[in-house]
Amino acid sequence: MSTLLSGESAAAIETTPLAEVHDLRVAFDGREVVKGVSFSVAAGECLAIVGESGSGKSVTARTLIGLTGERAQIDAGSITFDGRSLVGLTDRQWRQVRGREIGFVLQDALVSLDQLRTFGSEIAEAWSAHHGVRFGGSALRRAEREEKVVELLSLVGVPEPRVRAGQRPHELSGGLRQRALIASALAQDPKLLIADEPTTALDATVQAQILDVLADAKKRGNAVILISHDLAVVSRLADRVAVMREGEIVEYGPVSDVLVRPAHEYTRNLLASVPARTSKGTLLTSGEVLPDPAVPAAPDEPPALRVREVRKSFVAKDKSSRTAVRGVSFDLAPGRTLGIVGESGSGKTTTARIVLGLTAADSGTVELNGRPWSALSDAGRRANRHQISVIYQDPLSSFDPRWNVERILRDSLRSRDLRGAAVDERLSELLDQVGLSDEFRRRHPLHLSGGQRQRVAIARALAPEPSVIVCDEPVSALDVSIQARILDLLARLQAETGVALVFISHDLGVIHHVADDILVMRDGDVVEYGAADKVFGEPEHPYTRELLAAVPTIDADQLVA
Repeated sequence: MSTLLSGESAAAIETTPLAEVHDLRVAFDGREVVKGVSFSVAAGECLAIVGESGSGKSVTARTLIGLTGERAQIDAGSITFDGRSLVGLTDRQWRQVRGREIGFVLQDALVSLDQLRTFGSEIAEAWSAHHGVRFGGSALRRAEREEKVVELLSLVGVPEPRVRAGQRPHELSGGLRQRALIASALAQDPKLLIADEPTTALDATVQAQILDVLADAKKRGNAVILISHDLAVVSRLADRVAVMREGEIVEYGPVSDVLVRPAHEYTRNLLASVPARTSKGTLLTSGEVLPDPAVPAAPDEPPALRVREVRKSFVAKDKSSRTAVRGVSFDLAPGRTLGIVGESGSGKTTTARIVLGLTAADSGTVELNGRPWSALSDAGRRANRHQISVIYQDPLSSFDPRWNVERILRDSLRSRDLRGAAVDERLSELLDQVGLSDEFRRRHPLHLSGGQRQRVAIARALAPEPSVIVCDEPVSALDVSIQARILDLLARLQAETGVALVFISHDLGVIHHVADDILVMRDGDVVEYGAADKVFGEPEHPYTRELLAAVPTIDADQLVA
């Protein structure tokens, strides 16, 4: 049986497996989390393993590089790589394989990179190890390494690679750290590269660049195992797909079969949960048409949010000035959603902080419900703080870990004039609105799942009955089906309450699904602003067209061609 490279109509690749797993079982403290998994991947091929959190996909990947941990009980019929068994290797033997022959890219680059070393030194050491060059060495060798580091950082889309090579992980964004981690893995040119959610934290154009890098590695004959919950990313790179659920592979086959003609109900549900242009106006979990707003806005009602010519600059360590936001203006009507998109550093977050009153603008104005907001004193904003709330990407870091859910929500009700039984009633109402029972009152955030934490964060944002909620990447860290439930929840709550949403996301599929209007930012400027269907359907600015072209989509016609 021959397997075809994605996007190539006739070039067959070698089908002898480079890595093969048969009947893999992994347990922790007697609880089995991987249950009889079998798969293979050949040189020049990409196998994608997809599934939600807890499905066992990352544990499966870690087994291939000996990083499951001391508590893991591993049993397998066989695990072979390049003709030899990986079962029972010592730590020393694993160190000979790991990195040099099997590369591994984790999603959380901050944990994977050495915080005390520069990007350049980490990548240079990996490259030196692969090429048998002593780290340090002559000036000529050092110059060669430096050029190779710059080449690798450029390859994965790192801007100003010479400058970035001298920086440490904590000095750069998550996206830049992720790219540096991929560069370090590619430096050793491993025969098999395992990439665990390598593009989740990246903007659309950078994500496209990383996928191109992985596709080039595949064309050079490297095997790739891609772990992902993003089915559009999978469709762009993978030749075959293994769908995991609760430790088992429930569907396995060519990408054109699994993503276009899925046989298993779980796979069909995953595909139905992906937000896109075609899902706009419907609930992702059911396909039902979104309900009309319970209280439509009056024609003469002022905007919930009005922003005019907002500007903000920051002074860097070298005393130079960097303009983060240049003259941003927009209106947001009650009950509507404004999507703000753009790459890292475009000014999205600074704009959101100015809107929230957390960062003072250098010039320009923000009005909330027709009244001054940015011009108010700190005390004046505190008195009106209940009118605007925020939902963050990582709710756990925004919660006090000592507080249970009840105390978190009680704290958010301080601005409302409620006492005694009225507070209890409101707490129950909030939990019910976000689909949680009263039993969750006593739970602490650390003991909740990612989706449950985000529901608590939404309940906290709704508690003071705001007219505007700023949603800063609220679903980017969630699995696709949990993401669908959260997006449906926000849609229902908006229809019930008439709250206006500012929705910031790097996922343009999500933005098109939720937004009525779109604001596209680049280097602090608004390059395009208008109705969502117009911006997505007929983009005017070249940068908007570039962003849209970079978004991976599941194209059934292309997959089956």
